Amino acid sequence: MIRYRIIPVHPAAHLFEVTVTVDKPDEAGQRFILPTWIPGSYMIREFARHIVSVTATSVGQNVVCEKVNKCTWQCAPVKHSLSLIYTVYAWDLSVRGAHLDDTHGFFNGANVFMLAEGFRGAACAVEIHRPHGERYANWAIATALTGPPSDTAGRPFGTYHAASYDELIDHPVEMGTFTHVTFEACGVAHHIALTGKHRADTTRLCGDLTKICETQIRLFEPSTAEAPMTEYWFLVMVVGDGFGGLEHRASTALIVSRDALPLANESRVTIGYRKFLSLVSHEYFHTWNVKRIMPQRFISHDLTTENYTKQLWFFEGFTDYYDDLILVRCGVISALEYLEIEADCIGRVLTQAGRTKQSVAESSFDAWIKYYRADENAPNSIVSYYQKGALVGLALDLIIREKTRDHASLDDVMRSLWVRFGKRGIGVPEGEIERTASEVAGTDLSAFFADVIDGTRDPDLTTLLPTAGVTLSWRTNGAHNAHNTHNAHNTNNTRDIKTPERTPPGIGAKIGSDGNGDAKLMQVFDGGAAMAAGLSAGDTIIALDGLRVNAGSVERRLKSYDIGDVLDVVAFRRDEMMQLKITLLEPIIKTCVLTLTDTPADAKLRRMNWLGR
Repeated sequence: MIRYRIIPVHPAAHLFEVTVTVDKPDEAGQRFILPTWIPGSYMIREFARHIVSVTATSVGQNVVCEKVNKCTWQCAPVKHSLSLIYTVYAWDLSVRGAHLDDTHGFFNGANVFMLAEGFRGAACAVEIHRPHGERYANWAIATALTGPPSDTAGRPFGTYHAASYDELIDHPVEMGTFTHVTFEACGVAHHIALTGKHRADTTRLCGDLTKICETQIRLFEPSTAEAPMTEYWFLVMVVGDGFGGLEHRASTALIVSRDALPLANESRVTIGYRKFLSLVSHEYFHTWNVKRIMPQRFISHDLTTENYTKQLWFFEGFTDYYDDLILVRCGVISALEYLEIEADCIGRVLTQAGRTKQSVAESSFDAWIKYYRADENAPNSIVSYYQKGALVGLALDLIIREKTRDHASLDDVMRSLWVRFGKRGIGVPEGEIERTASEVAGTDLSAFFADVIDGTRDPDLTTLLPTAGVTLSWRTNGAHNAHNTHNAHNTNNTRDIKTPERTPPGIGAKIGSDGNGDAKLMQVFDGGAAMAAGLSAGDTIIALDGLRVNAGSVERRLKSYDIGDVLDVVAFRRDEMMQLKITLLEPIIKTCVLTLTDTPADAKLRRMNWLGR
């Protein structure tokens, strides 16, 4: 057994002290490795940069310990047990990092626990200590690690266990005086730990999360409603402004704005609360899809370098598809609200040029260097395996329902992968998802996957959505009534003709503030007026047509012009002034609109089966 101890030795200085003890170290000299990335977040983060100091001892004597590369320490050979003692600077308030101050502590194991090389599969015990001092006397722990049971405050400080190093780093730990509430989903205890000031209605929160969790458990186990974990923890950091989540095997770490949480006596689902529930649903769905149904290449992943797969369009994208679908199926949001969410996703994907240049298979493979390091040219060069992957999931679901006359769906694909791979602990090989979908659909779908996964074609949602009683249309931003072009019953009466609202021109760029209120071009889109005029991301527009503008007035000013008008532009690139001419074009960004239809009847029935409403 490998023994760990972690102590918040100096909360004000944000320092954890960690000790790892190996009873029978490598006779040639034991090596210790700290991961460079955390599973679920596919970017090299170099956690070793937060190590402040390292020492090694054996039976009370110092041992020579040398750092041999960016994340590895080599100790001299010893005959007895060896302990490595090191301090970790913890000031990353995110779901991926470690954070410690006088109010709370949080850590992911990948940030703080070094792996004793050669002992990855060994059982681990970790002593978790509270900070020294009376002010921390009421602190408790929130974690899914095996250990002492919880009470109303949380779990006590003490010794916790994991079956292996991989299990150890897959159970984040929160410590402090958080709000702790529990609920049951399909007979399994689920805990919520809310850290930070808040006024959340925890009763409503528990009720909504119960619906979400039970719906997902029954999706994968419709006969038994058996969850794959014995308990589950939602570790929620409540902040003034923040949003994110990271999945784990029996828990998830979340960060959310306090304004997004529901208040007492508030029944409506605000946009912020809906997004939070979607995040919860997304990370909980990962309990199956990626934590147990996982790419073959993740079964024995290397924690010191990139681990490549072309399947993230499924493991993240399909999870992105299901997160909001679960909300409508369990009744937390309405069908109309769901269609608004889907329309927004369709609009974001199908109006960006990057989707014509990069496939979602390539996007998955390059996540390490592109998606998580997106720059100002990202809309022109990459596609999101989350967002387009979600649209592929939607399209595939509708295709399977149509091909099988509603006898099967994407749910059956997920269940098949769960039974064949997830429950058996076997990784999913490249190409297996496509083969399973074809089996469930009862037809060869290889051409579909070649087009939308390995190729850059868009899923044909315009054709597929009507099979479920939904129509897709587009509205140019600013032209809200363009569809009311005439009175269908009196087309010869000119007085009844309704003129479409004029479409204001655009410059083909995302405009933000430079910090002083000036109009800074955050992104410049392919084919837009700004790029044609010679403007670039980072430029600041000072004047249009001889009049000064700022970040808030550019779009208002453009409304007074027509498509095709040529304007004088004064802009700055760094400290150099530029005088250009820009020809206004039709806006590149358009809005997708999804509308319910009631005919034909079989389409309406399919929609009800699909949405569960």
